[in-house]
Amino acid sequence: MRNTCPSPRSAVWEYWTLLIACLFRIHYSDAMPHVIRIGGIFEQTDGPVSLVSAEELAFKFAVNNINRNRTLLPNTTLTYDIQRINIYDSFEASRKACDQLSLGVVAIFGPSHSSSSNAVQSICNALEVPHVQVRWKHHPMDNRDSFYANLYPDYSSLSYAILDLVQYLKWKTATVVYDDSTGLIRLQELIMAPSRYNIRLKIRQLPLDTQDTRPLLKEMKRSREFRIIFDCSHQMAAQILKQAQTMGMMTEYYHYIFTTLDLMAIDLEPYRFCGVNMTGFRILNVDNPQVASIVEKWSMERQIPPKPDSGLLEGVMTTDAALTYDAVHIVSVSYQHAPQMTVNSLQCHRHKPWRFGGRFMSFIKESHWDGLTGRLSFNKTSGLRTDFDLDIISLKEEGLEKVYFSLSVVGKWSVSGGLNITDVPKRKGMNITDSLANRSLVITTILEEPYVMLKKSDKALVGNDRFEGFCVDLLRELANVLGFTYEIRLVPDGRYGSQDEKGQWNGMIRELIEHRADLAVAPLTITYMREKVIDFSKPFMNMGISILYRKPNTTNNGFFSFLNPMTPDIWVYILLAYLGVSCVLFVIARFSPYEWYDAHPCNPGSDVVENNFTLLNSFWFGVGSLMQQGSELMPKALSTRIIGGIWWFFTLIIISSYTANLAAFLTVERMDSPVDSADDIAKQTKIDYGLVKDGATMTFFKKSKVSTFEKMWAFMSSKPSTSLVKSIEDGIQRVLKSDYALIMESTTIDYITKRNCNLTQLGGLIDSKGYGIGTPIGSPYRDKITIAILSILEDGRLHMLKEKWWSGSSCLDEERHETGPMGIHNLGGIFIVLASGLVLSVFVAIAEFVYKLRKTAEREQVRCVVACMRMHHTGSSFSRSGGNKPLAGYMWRCCNLTLLTAMDGRTNTHRHTHTHTT
Repeated sequence: MRNTCPSPRSAVWEYWTLLIACLFRIHYSDAMPHVIRIGGIFEQTDGPVSLVSAEELAFKFAVNNINRNRTLLPNTTLTYDIQRINIYDSFEASRKACDQLSLGVVAIFGPSHSSSSNAVQSICNALEVPHVQVRWKHHPMDNRDSFYANLYPDYSSLSYAILDLVQYLKWKTATVVYDDSTGLIRLQELIMAPSRYNIRLKIRQLPLDTQDTRPLLKEMKRSREFRIIFDCSHQMAAQILKQAQTMGMMTEYYHYIFTTLDLMAIDLEPYRFCGVNMTGFRILNVDNPQVASIVEKWSMERQIPPKPDSGLLEGVMTTDAALTYDAVHIVSVSYQHAPQMTVNSLQCHRHKPWRFGGRFMSFIKESHWDGLTGRLSFNKTSGLRTDFDLDIISLKEEGLEKVYFSLSVVGKWSVSGGLNITDVPKRKGMNITDSLANRSLVITTILEEPYVMLKKSDKALVGNDRFEGFCVDLLRELANVLGFTYEIRLVPDGRYGSQDEKGQWNGMIRELIEHRADLAVAPLTITYMREKVIDFSKPFMNMGISILYRKPNTTNNGFFSFLNPMTPDIWVYILLAYLGVSCVLFVIARFSPYEWYDAHPCNPGSDVVENNFTLLNSFWFGVGSLMQQGSELMPKALSTRIIGGIWWFFTLIIISSYTANLAAFLTVERMDSPVDSADDIAKQTKIDYGLVKDGATMTFFKKSKVSTFEKMWAFMSSKPSTSLVKSIEDGIQRVLKSDYALIMESTTIDYITKRNCNLTQLGGLIDSKGYGIGTPIGSPYRDKITIAILSILEDGRLHMLKEKWWSGSSCLDEERHETGPMGIHNLGGIFIVLASGLVLSVFVAIAEFVYKLRKTAEREQVRCVVACMRMHHTGSSFSRSGGNKPLAGYMWRCCNLTLLTAMDGRTNTHRHTHTHTT
């Protein structure tokens, strides 16, 4: 066996080889260390037991995830140093930061509170070490913190997002409730909105040092503030929601917007079916499958459940935790760009900065990363995150979905694109019943026939079974269409609703304003003033204002009813026309030479002429024409014929008009009403008139600018005790018992007059209005109710309901009664005129006989007795020669004697002798 030894030359070579390898290893170790350290300073939670914050857990979770995956730092191990401090202790925060810098950290995360964060930020600026924040912090315009990066969205951009949402919702009024003074800074763009937009804001602050917000909620409920923006933490938001539910403020009439980005961390299960509108923002992009996977792992590893009464969900990653996770990753991504960077131990008292700090901070601001909260990028000057996307989230019955309000839409907000609300395709089978199905609504109404009445029954009725009527049936139809249940309640004060001098409302309108009722189903008139404080559906019935009055007595035609077709002045004018035409005819006949004729045409030498149109004959011609009879008098001259023709045309029109009107006046029983319209009733003061107090009709007259209606309102308001009635029933009794007219809706008048034959409607409609179903302003039920009304209207069911309640009139037979044949009470007067004419003719004949007898006695110069005896003797002879009645012969003789005397003017003795000889 040979013993060999290495040569000196080979030993030297091995020595230098080992030395070079060691130096190369040392250089590589300095260029790319295998271990880098980051520091985290987190506040301890209050309580008897200190709990680890979500940010600290996310910090550890991110470091462990990076070390496990080895995709960001394949040859480097990321370690951390965690320091815990008491909240608000800035001195302790500074000391802990210096301890971490002495260990050689490349960045410090936290703390979150403003005072502690500012202290740590000052140290990091001095030693040029990056300081990363994940909570909101006010960043002044003149800020010189160059070693600062904040992953929380910029507050000015968040404020713009809230303002865009408010504008999209078309809010005109809103209440802003903030937790501390920093809220006014975060919402400054919204608070300054009234100066640029048409919106009124009310600013309120949550109570300090307590979580009892019920006094504030009670004040907002009393002030009817339904649109509220809460700027507070999600823990405080959970308490507010729980207390709002006990205050009855979690209904569909309230709309809450929460500025916290952790609305999804609140347990909203108790509020799913209450109908409240809840809208918020979310930056955590859980729609991304990779993000959802990381969040799920986070939920499984987190072992600290929330307090049972906190109102928070267990295992939900909050925004602060997600931002902390992204912050650790963005630092790791930035470290990839600095392979030559070395980390030194820094001492706060020496003020010697890290020589790679400025370069590493630039890498952080220039880095991009798709994290849990979206695309990460920073402003290179301020270090703020100004470019980000937000989801608009809203509470739905299916849960918290990425949807907007009650519409099936998806909402997003971005700095570059602003608010974007897009439609979501409707689900199959979706209809109008979706939002009202299985809901229980409170209905306020008022008793008025035939709309709502108490049902008559031998049994004691309860609940909705107590009522019947048109509106009750309409409500039942709406419930069948929309699928809701309801409870009918009578309005306590029995009023429809009007506004007093102080601006306060009463009746059903007040019930809706104060949200004591969901719907007002009654004959509620849609008016301008009511529309300002409540919402109305489309009208389910159209009507107008008219006058209810006691039916006048039927006019008694009487014996002289044949004079009724013409007024007394017309009769006087006809009489004057008759006298005038007769006189003119007499004068014209005397003047015209063609109206005179030869009395003895057989005697050529006679110069005696005569004229038929004496004064009496002229009157007789006029009467004959007027009575449509001949007078045997014919005008010969053109002038007299013109007069006759015009007179005949006049009598033709008069008689035709009289005949036409006579039939109507004698066959139709007319109502003699003292007033027939609003103008008539306004011009008189004999009949009192009024309306129902605190109703839409009263508001109409009170606000009207028409002179007639202003005059009527002045009359009614001057004596309200006699003009205004409390209810329609009171008004009807006044109409029946006194001389009073009630002004009310025409549909109700139609119903009343069909059942009370003593009442009637005067004139037509004063105006045109409609009945609608009232809802509180902003109610989500209004559109659904309107669609349902249109549906049953098109189906004809609404018409059937009206026929059901308006038909069955007890006065129907009387209205359709046909006039029977005329009796003596209709035409008795004409018989009286005929009898009067006969009696008058007898007396005139006697007068003529006596007059002629006296003339005869004067001419024969004998007494009247002798003349009468002679005339009697003549009559006796006439009787003996063939007559059987001496009086008849006597009268014939007298008439013959008188006629001969009047015709030729000869002596009475000659005519008598001639007759006797004959």
